[in-house]
Amino acid sequence: MKIRYFADTDTLHIEFKDVPVVETKDLDENTLLDLDSLGRIAAITVEHASERAGIPEFSYEEVTA
Repeated sequence: MKIRYFADTDTLHIEFKDVPVVETKDLDENTLLDLDSLGRIAAITVEHASERAGIPEFSYEEVTA
């Protein structure tokens, strides 16, 4: 997984898998969902991320069972 924040465009890109994207769906006017050839989520792009996704307040926690 790769998470990238582009401050110059206020865009957050979360890549779940490094696979070719065959389809991109608009979830709303500022959120894009990239799908692989099997229809699985490959990535999500969020425009205006500082307003919509709490950027730059970000934390990561791995939870084990």
